[in-house]
Amino acid sequence: MRNKDPLTPYGNIPMVTPIVSAVNYEYVSFEILRKITEGEIDGYTYHRDDNPTVRAVEKKVAAMEGGADCVICTSGMAAITMTFLTYLKTGDNLLTFHDIYGANYKVSLILEKFGIDVTWLNAAEPEKVPENIKKNTKMIFCETPSNPLVKVIDIEFLRKQADKVGAMLVVDNTFATPYHQLPLEWDADLVIHSATKGLGGHNDLMAGAIVCSTQEQYDELWFTRQAIGTTLDPFPASLLERGLKTLDMRAAKMAHNAQAIANFLKGHRKIPRIYYPGLPDSPGHKAACKQMKNGFGGMLAFDVGNTQKDAKKFVEKLNIIFHAVSLGCTETLVCLPVLTTMLYLPEERRTTFGVKANTVRLSAGIEETQKLIDDLKQALE
Repeated sequence: MRNKDPLTPYGNIPMVTPIVSAVNYEYVSFEILRKITEGEIDGYTYHRDDNPTVRAVEKKVAAMEGGADCVICTSGMAAITMTFLTYLKTGDNLLTFHDIYGANYKVSLILEKFGIDVTWLNAAEPEKVPENIKKNTKMIFCETPSNPLVKVIDIEFLRKQADKVGAMLVVDNTFATPYHQLPLEWDADLVIHSATKGLGGHNDLMAGAIVCSTQEQYDELWFTRQAIGTTLDPFPASLLERGLKTLDMRAAKMAHNAQAIANFLKGHRKIPRIYYPGLPDSPGHKAACKQMKNGFGGMLAFDVGNTQKDAKKFVEKLNIIFHAVSLGCTETLVCLPVLTTMLYLPEERRTTFGVKANTVRLSAGIEETQKLIDDLKQALE
Protein backbone atom coordinates (compact mmCIF):
# COMPACT_ATOMS: atom_id res chain seq x y z
CA MET A 1 0.00 0.00 0.00
CA ARG A 2 1.24 3.48 -0.84
CA ASN A 3 2.13 5.84 2.00
CA LYS A 4 -0.71 8.14 2.90
CA ASP A 5 -0.34 11.80 2.05
CA PRO A 6 0.37 13.75 5.26
CA LEU A 7 -2.29 16.32 4.37
CA THR A 8 -5.01 13.76 3.63
CA PRO A 9 -4.23 10.86 5.98
CA TYR A 10 -7.76 9.47 5.97
CA GLY A 11 -8.91 10.22 2.43
CA ASN A 12 -8.04 9.42 -1.15
CA ILE A 13 -4.46 10.17 -2.12
CA PRO A 14 -3.97 12.95 -4.70
CA MET A 15 -2.09 11.95 -7.84
CA VAL A 16 -0.04 15.15 -7.60
CA THR A 17 1.57 16.27 -4.36
CA PRO A 18 -0.27 19.43 -3.20
CA ILE A 19 1.64 22.71 -3.27
CA VAL A 20 1.68 23.83 0.35
CA SER A 21 2.61 27.49 0.40
CA ALA A 22 2.12 28.00 4.14
CA VAL A 23 5.11 29.58 5.84
CA ASN A 24 3.93 28.79 9.36
CA TYR A 25 1.50 26.40 11.02
CA GLU A 26 -0.92 26.73 13.92
CA TYR A 27 0.13 24.65 16.90
CA VAL A 28 -2.64 22.25 17.92
CA SER A 29 -1.17 21.95 21.41
CA PHE A 30 2.03 22.48 23.33
CA GLU A 31 2.42 18.72 23.55
CA ILE A 32 2.30 18.29 19.78
CA LEU A 33 4.77 21.17 19.40
CA ARG A 34 7.12 19.45 21.82
CA LYS A 35 6.93 16.15 19.97
CA ILE A 36 7.61 17.82 16.63
CA THR A 37 10.54 19.94 17.80
CA GLU A 38 12.11 17.00 19.62
CA GLY A 39 11.73 14.78 16.55
CA GLU A 40 9.36 12.36 18.24
CA ILE A 41 6.79 12.71 15.43
CA ASP A 42 6.74 14.14 11.92
CA GLY A 43 5.20 17.54 11.55
CA TYR A 44 5.65 21.08 10.32
CA THR A 45 6.09 24.34 12.20
CA TYR A 46 7.87 26.81 9.87
CA HIS A 47 8.91 26.72 6.21
CA ARG A 48 12.61 27.22 6.84
CA ASP A 49 12.54 23.96 8.80
CA ASP A 50 10.53 21.83 6.39
CA ASN A 51 7.69 21.94 3.87
CA PRO A 52 5.36 19.05 2.89
CA THR A 53 5.80 19.59 -0.86
CA VAL A 54 9.57 19.81 -0.58
CA ARG A 55 9.68 16.81 1.73
CA ALA A 56 7.77 14.67 -0.77
CA VAL A 57 10.30 15.51 -3.50
CA GLU A 58 13.24 14.82 -1.18
CA LYS A 59 12.00 11.30 -0.55
CA LYS A 60 11.60 10.65 -4.27
CA VAL A 61 15.09 11.87 -5.17
CA ALA A 62 16.56 9.82 -2.31
CA ALA A 63 14.79 6.71 -3.60
CA MET A 64 16.05 7.30 -7.15
CA GLU A 65 19.66 7.50 -5.93
CA GLY A 66 19.28 4.69 -3.42
CA GLY A 67 20.01 7.01 -0.50
CA ALA A 68 18.81 7.12 3.09
CA ASP A 69 17.34 10.60 2.63
CA CYS A 70 17.81 13.84 0.72
CA VAL A 71 18.04 17.55 1.44
CA ILE A 72 16.59 19.82 -1.25
CA CYS A 73 17.71 23.44 -1.38
CA THR A 74 17.57 26.53 -3.57
CA SER A 75 20.25 25.72 -6.19
CA GLY A 76 23.01 23.33 -7.10
CA MET A 77 25.62 25.76 -5.82
CA ALA A 78 23.71 26.08 -2.55
CA ALA A 79 23.86 22.28 -2.24
CA ILE A 80 27.62 22.24 -2.79
CA THR A 81 28.27 25.17 -0.46
CA MET A 82 26.08 23.66 2.26
CA THR A 83 28.05 20.43 2.00
CA PHE A 84 31.37 22.21 2.38
CA LEU A 85 30.10 24.30 5.30
CA THR A 86 28.77 21.24 7.07
CA TYR A 87 31.83 19.03 6.83
CA LEU A 88 34.89 21.27 6.45
CA LYS A 89 36.55 23.53 9.00
CA THR A 90 39.69 25.62 9.44
CA GLY A 91 42.81 23.53 8.83
CA ASP A 92 41.09 20.93 6.65
CA ASN A 93 42.07 20.06 3.10
CA LEU A 94 39.58 19.68 0.25
CA LEU A 95 40.83 17.71 -2.75
CA THR A 96 38.91 18.52 -5.90
CA PHE A 97 39.38 18.87 -9.65
CA HIS A 98 39.68 21.64 -12.20
CA ASP A 99 37.04 19.74 -14.15
CA ILE A 100 34.00 20.99 -12.26
CA TYR A 101 31.50 23.77 -12.81
CA GLY A 102 33.33 27.10 -12.83
CA ALA A 103 31.32 28.68 -10.00
CA ASN A 104 33.01 26.26 -7.60
CA TYR A 105 36.14 28.39 -7.97
CA LYS A 106 34.28 31.27 -6.32
CA VAL A 107 33.25 29.00 -3.46
CA SER A 108 36.87 27.91 -3.05
CA LEU A 109 37.88 31.53 -2.47
CA ILE A 110 35.35 31.72 0.35
CA LEU A 111 36.64 28.47 1.84
CA GLU A 112 40.20 29.75 1.74
CA LYS A 113 39.12 32.87 3.64
CA PHE A 114 38.10 30.54 6.46
CA GLY A 115 41.40 28.69 6.44
CA ILE A 116 40.42 25.65 4.39
CA ASP A 117 43.13 24.41 2.02
CA VAL A 118 42.00 23.46 -1.50
CA THR A 119 43.99 21.12 -3.77
CA TRP A 120 43.12 21.22 -7.49
CA LEU A 121 43.92 18.31 -9.82
CA ASN A 122 43.21 17.39 -13.43
CA ALA A 123 40.54 14.69 -13.64
CA ALA A 124 42.40 13.20 -16.60
CA GLU A 125 45.34 12.42 -14.28
CA PRO A 126 43.88 10.18 -11.54
CA GLU A 127 47.32 8.77 -10.82
CA LYS A 128 48.14 12.08 -9.11
CA VAL A 129 45.38 11.68 -6.52
CA PRO A 130 47.33 9.36 -4.14
CA GLU A 131 50.34 11.65 -4.00
CA ASN A 132 48.14 14.66 -3.24
CA ILE A 133 46.12 13.09 -0.44
CA LYS A 134 47.10 14.73 2.84
CA LYS A 135 46.64 13.74 6.46
CA ASN A 136 44.20 16.65 6.80
CA THR A 137 42.24 15.81 3.62
CA LYS A 138 38.68 15.60 4.88
CA MET A 139 36.82 15.50 1.58
CA ILE A 140 37.28 14.54 -2.06
CA PHE A 141 34.78 16.26 -4.32
CA CYS A 142 34.36 15.42 -7.99
CA GLU A 143 31.99 15.63 -10.94
CA THR A 144 31.74 12.57 -13.13
CA PRO A 145 31.20 12.99 -15.98
CA SER A 146 32.82 16.39 -15.52
CA ASN A 147 31.85 19.86 -16.67
CA PRO A 148 32.59 20.73 -19.44
CA LEU A 149 34.88 18.07 -20.92
CA VAL A 150 32.79 15.08 -19.81
CA LYS A 151 35.78 13.35 -18.21
CA VAL A 152 34.89 10.21 -16.27
CA ILE A 153 36.52 9.54 -12.91
CA ASP A 154 36.52 6.06 -11.39
CA ILE A 155 34.41 6.47 -8.25
CA GLU A 156 35.62 3.21 -6.74
CA PHE A 157 39.23 4.39 -7.12
CA LEU A 158 38.47 7.69 -5.36
CA ARG A 159 36.73 5.80 -2.56
CA LYS A 160 39.89 3.80 -1.91
CA GLN A 161 41.97 6.97 -1.84
CA ALA A 162 39.57 8.72 0.53
CA ASP A 163 39.61 5.73 2.88
CA LYS A 164 43.37 6.09 3.34
CA VAL A 165 42.78 9.18 5.50
CA GLY A 166 39.15 8.73 6.46
CA ALA A 167 37.93 11.43 4.07
CA MET A 168 34.42 11.83 2.71
CA LEU A 169 33.75 11.23 -0.97
CA VAL A 170 31.20 13.56 -2.55
CA VAL A 171 30.13 13.03 -6.16
CA ASP A 172 28.26 15.56 -8.29
CA ASN A 173 25.94 13.41 -10.41
CA THR A 174 24.31 16.25 -12.36
CA PHE A 175 25.62 15.21 -15.79
CA ALA A 176 24.82 11.52 -15.40
CA THR A 177 21.57 11.68 -13.37
CA PRO A 178 20.48 8.58 -11.43
CA TYR A 179 19.23 7.09 -14.70
CA HIS A 180 22.84 6.55 -15.82
CA GLN A 181 24.83 6.39 -12.58
CA LEU A 182 24.36 5.66 -8.87
CA PRO A 183 27.47 6.86 -6.99
CA LEU A 184 26.19 5.49 -3.66
CA GLU A 185 26.50 2.00 -5.12
CA TRP A 186 30.22 2.72 -5.38
CA ASP A 187 30.29 3.89 -1.75
CA ALA A 188 30.22 7.64 -2.23
CA ASP A 189 29.12 9.37 0.98
CA LEU A 190 27.00 12.07 -0.63
CA VAL A 191 25.58 12.73 -4.10
CA ILE A 192 25.04 16.29 -5.31
CA HIS A 193 22.65 17.49 -8.00
CA SER A 194 21.92 20.76 -9.64
CA ALA A 195 18.26 19.75 -9.86
CA THR A 196 17.81 22.72 -12.18
CA LYS A 197 19.28 20.49 -14.87
CA GLY A 198 18.34 16.90 -15.71
CA LEU A 199 16.13 16.19 -12.70
CA GLY A 200 13.89 19.17 -13.47
CA GLY A 201 14.49 19.04 -17.18
CA HIS A 202 12.34 21.88 -18.50
CA ASN A 203 14.27 25.14 -17.94
CA ASP A 204 11.65 26.36 -15.48
CA LEU A 205 13.01 25.79 -11.97
CA MET A 206 16.13 26.20 -9.87
CA ALA A 207 16.97 23.74 -7.12
CA GLY A 208 19.76 21.68 -5.61
CA ALA A 209 19.80 18.27 -3.97
CA ILE A 210 22.11 16.43 -1.57
CA VAL A 211 21.41 12.71 -1.32
CA CYS A 212 22.69 11.16 1.91
CA SER A 213 23.94 7.63 2.49
CA THR A 214 23.03 7.80 6.20
CA GLN A 215 20.31 9.38 8.30
CA GLU A 216 22.99 11.10 10.38
CA GLN A 217 24.19 12.99 7.30
CA TYR A 218 20.63 14.11 6.58
CA ASP A 219 20.33 15.49 10.11
CA GLU A 220 23.65 17.34 9.79
CA LEU A 221 22.79 18.86 6.41
CA TRP A 222 19.25 19.68 7.51
CA PHE A 223 20.77 21.67 10.40
CA THR A 224 22.90 23.70 7.97
CA ARG A 225 19.99 24.36 5.62
CA GLN A 226 17.72 25.41 8.47
CA ALA A 227 20.41 27.67 9.91
CA ILE A 228 21.26 29.54 6.69
CA GLY A 229 17.76 29.49 5.19
CA THR A 230 18.17 27.74 1.85
CA THR A 231 14.98 25.65 1.95
CA LEU A 232 13.37 25.45 -1.48
CA ASP A 233 10.05 27.18 -2.20
CA PRO A 234 7.14 24.72 -2.71
CA PHE A 235 6.34 25.92 -6.24
CA PRO A 236 9.67 24.93 -7.84
CA ALA A 237 9.56 21.79 -5.69
CA SER A 238 6.28 20.87 -7.39
CA LEU A 239 7.85 21.48 -10.81
CA LEU A 240 10.79 19.30 -9.79
CA GLU A 241 8.46 16.47 -8.82
CA ARG A 242 6.80 16.74 -12.22
CA GLY A 243 10.18 16.57 -13.94
CA LEU A 244 11.15 13.44 -12.03
CA LYS A 245 8.18 11.59 -13.50
CA THR A 246 9.67 11.75 -17.00
CA LEU A 247 13.37 11.59 -16.12
CA ASP A 248 13.96 8.06 -17.39
CA MET A 249 12.33 8.73 -20.76
CA ARG A 250 14.11 12.07 -21.22
CA ALA A 251 17.49 10.74 -20.11
CA ALA A 252 17.22 7.76 -22.46
CA LYS A 253 16.42 9.97 -25.45
CA MET A 254 19.15 12.47 -24.55
CA ALA A 255 21.74 9.68 -24.32
CA HIS A 256 20.57 8.27 -27.65
CA ASN A 257 20.89 11.69 -29.30
CA ALA A 258 24.26 12.41 -27.69
CA GLN A 259 25.68 9.09 -28.89
CA ALA A 260 24.40 9.73 -32.42
CA ILE A 261 25.86 13.24 -32.41
CA ALA A 262 29.20 11.99 -31.11
CA ASN A 263 29.30 9.31 -33.81
CA PHE A 264 28.56 11.94 -36.47
CA LEU A 265 31.14 14.43 -35.22
CA LYS A 266 33.85 11.80 -34.73
CA GLY A 267 36.28 12.13 -37.61
CA HIS A 268 34.61 15.19 -39.14
CA ARG A 269 37.25 17.34 -40.78
CA LYS A 270 36.19 20.43 -38.79
CA ILE A 271 36.13 18.63 -35.43
CA PRO A 272 39.73 18.05 -34.31
CA ARG A 273 38.76 16.76 -30.85
CA ILE A 274 35.68 15.33 -29.19
CA TYR A 275 34.89 14.23 -25.63
CA TYR A 276 32.11 11.68 -25.07
CA PRO A 277 32.45 8.60 -22.83
CA GLY A 278 30.31 6.55 -25.22
CA LEU A 279 33.07 6.58 -27.83
CA PRO A 280 35.26 3.47 -27.49
CA ASP A 281 38.49 5.48 -27.80
CA SER A 282 37.45 8.03 -25.18
CA PRO A 283 39.89 8.11 -22.21
CA GLY A 284 36.95 7.65 -19.82
CA HIS A 285 35.20 4.88 -21.74
CA LYS A 286 36.46 2.01 -19.57
CA ALA A 287 35.46 3.68 -16.31
CA ALA A 288 32.13 4.74 -17.81
CA CYS A 289 31.35 1.16 -18.84
CA LYS A 290 32.10 0.10 -15.29
CA GLN A 291 29.99 2.59 -13.35
CA MET A 292 27.43 3.97 -15.79
CA LYS A 293 24.34 2.23 -17.14
CA ASN A 294 21.66 2.76 -19.79
CA GLY A 295 24.09 4.62 -22.04
CA PHE A 296 26.57 7.39 -21.38
CA GLY A 297 24.51 10.51 -20.77
CA GLY A 298 23.44 13.48 -22.82
CA MET A 299 26.53 15.69 -22.55
CA LEU A 300 29.47 16.01 -24.91
CA ALA A 301 32.17 18.54 -25.77
CA PHE A 302 34.14 19.13 -28.94
CA ASP A 303 36.44 21.63 -30.62
CA VAL A 304 35.32 23.38 -33.81
CA GLY A 305 38.00 24.41 -36.28
CA ASN A 306 41.14 26.01 -34.91
CA THR A 307 40.02 29.30 -33.41
CA GLN A 308 37.25 30.77 -31.30
CA LYS A 309 36.04 32.55 -34.41
CA ASP A 310 35.43 29.16 -36.00
CA ALA A 311 33.42 28.00 -33.00
CA LYS A 312 31.37 31.20 -32.89
CA LYS A 313 30.58 30.94 -36.58
CA PHE A 314 29.41 27.35 -36.07
CA VAL A 315 27.13 28.31 -33.17
CA GLU A 316 25.65 31.26 -35.05
CA LYS A 317 24.70 29.03 -38.00
CA LEU A 318 22.68 26.57 -35.91
CA ASN A 319 18.95 26.69 -36.57
CA ILE A 320 17.17 24.36 -34.16
CA ILE A 321 19.91 23.94 -31.55
CA PHE A 322 19.88 26.77 -29.02
CA HIS A 323 22.86 28.84 -27.88
CA ALA A 324 22.33 28.93 -24.12
CA VAL A 325 23.83 27.82 -20.83
CA SER A 326 22.34 25.22 -18.48
CA LEU A 327 21.89 21.62 -19.55
CA GLY A 328 19.84 18.47 -19.19
CA CYS A 329 16.63 19.99 -20.55
CA THR A 330 14.28 18.99 -23.35
CA GLU A 331 15.97 21.35 -25.85
CA THR A 332 19.45 20.76 -27.27
CA LEU A 333 21.80 23.52 -26.12
CA VAL A 334 25.35 24.60 -26.97
CA CYS A 335 27.72 27.09 -25.40
CA LEU A 336 31.40 28.03 -25.39
CA PRO A 337 32.57 27.26 -21.82
CA VAL A 338 35.39 29.85 -21.83
CA LEU A 339 32.76 32.55 -22.43
CA THR A 340 30.05 31.20 -20.12
CA THR A 341 30.35 28.44 -17.52
CA MET A 342 34.06 29.09 -16.94
CA LEU A 343 33.81 32.85 -16.88
CA TYR A 344 34.15 32.69 -13.10
CA LEU A 345 37.72 31.42 -13.39
CA PRO A 346 40.73 33.69 -13.89
CA GLU A 347 41.63 33.78 -17.58
CA GLU A 348 44.94 32.00 -17.05
CA ARG A 349 43.12 29.04 -15.45
CA ARG A 350 40.40 28.51 -18.05
CA THR A 351 42.55 26.44 -20.39
CA THR A 352 44.89 24.68 -17.95
CA PHE A 353 42.96 21.40 -17.96
CA GLY A 354 42.07 20.96 -21.61
CA VAL A 355 39.34 23.47 -22.42
CA LYS A 356 40.20 25.60 -25.44
CA ALA A 357 38.90 28.87 -26.81
CA ASN A 358 37.11 26.93 -29.56
CA THR A 359 35.64 24.22 -27.31
CA VAL A 360 31.86 23.79 -27.54
CA ARG A 361 29.76 22.04 -24.90
CA LEU A 362 26.56 20.39 -26.11
CA SER A 363 23.62 19.20 -24.02
CA ALA A 364 21.47 16.87 -26.11
CA GLY A 365 17.72 17.32 -25.87
CA ILE A 366 14.84 15.08 -26.89
CA GLU A 367 14.32 16.32 -30.46
CA GLU A 368 14.25 14.01 -33.46
CA THR A 369 17.78 12.67 -33.84
CA GLN A 370 18.18 13.21 -37.58
CA LYS A 371 17.03 16.82 -37.33
CA LEU A 372 19.83 17.50 -34.85
CA ILE A 373 22.39 15.79 -37.08
CA ASP A 374 21.21 17.79 -40.09
CA ASP A 375 21.46 21.05 -38.14
CA LEU A 376 25.01 20.27 -37.04
CA LYS A 377 25.94 19.23 -40.57
CA GLN A 378 24.79 22.46 -42.17
CA ALA A 379 26.39 24.59 -39.45
CA LEU A 380 29.74 22.90 -40.12
CA GLU A 381 29.62 23.48 -43.87
